[in-house]
Amino acid sequence: MQTLELRVVGMDCAECAHHVQTALAALPGVAEVQVLLAAEKALVRLDPQSVDRQTLAQAVEAAGYHVPTDATQHAPNAPPHHGPNVANQVLTLFGLVFGAVLLVVVLGEWLGLFAALTAQVPFWLGAALVILAGWSLFANVLRAARRGQVLAHTLMSLGALAALVVGEWPTAAVVVFFMRIGEYAEQFTAARARRAVRNLTALAPQQARIEREGTTFMLPLHEVQPGDLVIVRPGEQIPVDGEVLTGQATVNQAAITGESMPIEAMPGTPVFAASIIQFGSLRLRATRIGADSTFGKVIRLVEEAETHRAEVQRLADRFSAWYLPVVILVALLTFILRGDALATAAVLVVACSCAFALATPIAMLASIGAAAKHGLMIKGGKYIEQLARADLLLVDKTGTLTLGRPQLTDVLPLATWSSDELLALAAAAEEGSEHPLAEAVRHAAHARGLQVPEAAHFSAIPGQGVRAIVSGQQIAVGNARMLQRLPPEIGNELATQGKSLLYVTIDGQLAGLLAAADTLRPEVAAALERARGLGIKRIEMLTGDNAAVAATLANELTIDYRADLLPEDKIAAVQAYQAEGYTVVMVGDGVNDAPALAQADIGIAMGAAGSDIALEAAHITLMRDDWRLVPQALAIAQRTMGVIRLNLGFTAAYNLIGLSLAASGILPPMLAAAAQSLPDLGILANSSRLLKWREERGWYNGP
Repeated sequence: MQTLELRVVGMDCAECAHHVQTALAALPGVAEVQVLLAAEKALVRLDPQSVDRQTLAQAVEAAGYHVPTDATQHAPNAPPHHGPNVANQVLTLFGLVFGAVLLVVVLGEWLGLFAALTAQVPFWLGAALVILAGWSLFANVLRAARRGQVLAHTLMSLGALAALVVGEWPTAAVVVFFMRIGEYAEQFTAARARRAVRNLTALAPQQARIEREGTTFMLPLHEVQPGDLVIVRPGEQIPVDGEVLTGQATVNQAAITGESMPIEAMPGTPVFAASIIQFGSLRLRATRIGADSTFGKVIRLVEEAETHRAEVQRLADRFSAWYLPVVILVALLTFILRGDALATAAVLVVACSCAFALATPIAMLASIGAAAKHGLMIKGGKYIEQLARADLLLVDKTGTLTLGRPQLTDVLPLATWSSDELLALAAAAEEGSEHPLAEAVRHAAHARGLQVPEAAHFSAIPGQGVRAIVSGQQIAVGNARMLQRLPPEIGNELATQGKSLLYVTIDGQLAGLLAAADTLRPEVAAALERARGLGIKRIEMLTGDNAAVAATLANELTIDYRADLLPEDKIAAVQAYQAEGYTVVMVGDGVNDAPALAQADIGIAMGAAGSDIALEAAHITLMRDDWRLVPQALAIAQRTMGVIRLNLGFTAAYNLIGLSLAASGILPPMLAAAAQSLPDLGILANSSRLLKWREERGWYNGP
């Protein structure tokens, strides 16, 4: 088996994608098909011995869509094809103009203004004009009917046919007019919803400046190999994921993380493809290229999001499946009981099921696209639906609630030493150490702007600490094992808070104490409180850290906790809450939390940029370490489901009223044609509100 990617042009709605999927899945040798409407392509898992690309293309063409040539298909980072079908465009324009003129004329006649005008047009000519104006729509309906499928335009086409049968060709023309209006409106909304994918694709790097054997030259991206040395200059786009070897630069990573604030990249800093160097230049070693890069994975996530369909979308699909027989039954009863052919035609015209087909997928796609632009990757509509009803939040500690690295929290000098003097001497002694606590000491000294003297005769003592000569004095920094005699109770209070202690001696005498801890992210407390306001009933921290450290942090945040947990213990906790009926959201760093993220109803990975495990395991990924995105995701999900419920409720009520009025003869076919388009336009307008990103403001005033 192999997976083949096929570009498909001409899909404008979720129903189009469904028809392409059905056509491809029916071919022998095809095991699985995923049609990505937003990306305008199909991913086909197939047996290459049984089916080839040409056969797939023929099936797509038979379904009424188009597959570009192999050259276009295989072009690196080729943008979606949007070349117009000239014939269809001409017919569409003709249908719109012709229908608009007829609408004015027929309405005028209905009002008594053009009593004899339409009578001057022979019926055969009017019918021919109707068929010409709606030919592409009717052809799609016929092709689908031969395959036993029902389109959103099937009922409308039946309504137009019914109008022609009873001699009302102007009404049939108005039906075609509103079919075209609805088609354009849906295409416009779907195109806006797909813009996030297109914008992301447009940002894809095309080439890289490579250094080999002392020579620098440009190379197409698909020819770059992992391990190549890449040179990036000011204003240029970083073409690959890599690690900085030399240089220093200010890098804008908005394309990856959604964060507009740039970072400072220096040797050892990981950088991502599609980031832009604003100032400085870098020499880096390529680690991941093209589709394997973090940027490539982000594009794939957004493209594939629509394949995970929400249950509410499946309900709408099932409704559409039995809705057509019900409408036909109502039309037959209307004709049998009332003997009114015009009322029967009006029933068929007004009962278009397109609104039900649009109610869910357009809203889901709009939300996913808007969120993606801001660094919030939602893998599919079903996760939006689950997140909207979430009531339990489980969180990892290290790297999730906390920064994931120690920060110096306390400097306690003894005797005559000041805190700045003690810290400067300790930072000097720690200059040659690679230990995380040593980094915390050096960082604290730098943050205070201290002048750190040079050290000599540095030595590291495994399991204890470091020694060095600083300004002629013997300085030692380390744990309690470095001290021959530890004063009673010194540092006990800090130790009970879960902090790591470093003792500083000067010429063998204890001069002070430093304490470090993994500190809480500044926005976490406000974010958790906002989550409670969005329906989260319980918040619990799951950590492998010891109980003392966990208790200190949990008390600060007023949440429950479980400590000393292994990864399998976290999974067991998730499963236990799910058995109690909770809808569980798990937030972790995407590495050791991957099993629990996958087990939870919704797994949210923090800082997923660059983390393969996070991108695969989690259902929602935050491309930057910002807890404000967690309540933002909850708010988006709830807002989306509110829009969908409004879409479905409005459509159901509208169609019920429309069918009743049409069956009773109150709503004539011409007005039924106009009336049936209103719910479609209403749903498109309502769903379009989700394209606008609403920041959750007013609840966090931190840095």
